[in-house]
Amino acid sequence: MNLEYFSATDTGRARSNNEDSVALDETSALAVLADGMGGYNAGEVASGMATGFIKTELGRWLLEAGSNATDAEVRRAMDICVDNANRAIFNAANANPQYAGMGTTLVVALFRGTRVLVGHVGDSRAYRLRSNRLMQMTRDHSLLQEQIDAGLITPEQASFSANKNLVTRAVGVEDTVLLEIHQHEVHPGDLYLICSDGLSDMLDDESLSQLLQGYDSLEEAGQALIAAANEAGGKDNIAVVLVRAPGSPAAASRSWWAPFRR
Repeated sequence: MNLEYFSATDTGRARSNNEDSVALDETSALAVLADGMGGYNAGEVASGMATGFIKTELGRWLLEAGSNATDAEVRRAMDICVDNANRAIFNAANANPQYAGMGTTLVVALFRGTRVLVGHVGDSRAYRLRSNRLMQMTRDHSLLQEQIDAGLITPEQASFSANKNLVTRAVGVEDTVLLEIHQHEVHPGDLYLICSDGLSDMLDDESLSQLLQGYDSLEEAGQALIAAANEAGGKDNIAVVLVRAPGSPAAASRSWWAPFRR
């Protein structure tokens, strides 16, 4: 599949350093995004280690395994690579006092023909725009999402919560981590957005959808998303990855947005 790609990160307007990291391996149709956390430059270290390690190790495995690898084998490889990256970050944090407590969110998207496997940890997200309809593909591993799921607060109340940045799962903060993986069909013309919360906290789903549909070029769409997040306050670093499947999308049959469904 001849996919199109775009990726960029931005410091935003409130931070002096950039703890977001992205990595693309177009040969393996692999996209990785991480949003680091920790004092000093530890967040940058954690996110850079995660994206670099997974791109290198998973990309190498995919090249060696070839197209004969089953989806189950690919899922297993994703799990192993993320577990190894987690262990490397955890060990670095324990060996270097300046890195103590560092960790990172993670999204890994791997395209295989008419399928995409999306794995994530934390509150960085993956979305899909299909026939003018935006769907959130990942569910945040966060205290806020747990409160929503328990019916303690509404999604509308969550947008004003002070607990937005409290993740319940991250890479590198413990000696093991659970990568949540889901498989989805890829249709012609699908547009996939992977982003850190520096984008999704600043822009609601309607704004994301409109901006994604407002440009033919992925670079223009990606830069427009970053600019809009900064115009909305730019309270955090911003990371964006866009991947578009070739072909013309089918006509939309329902409204432009739908909530996450498994």
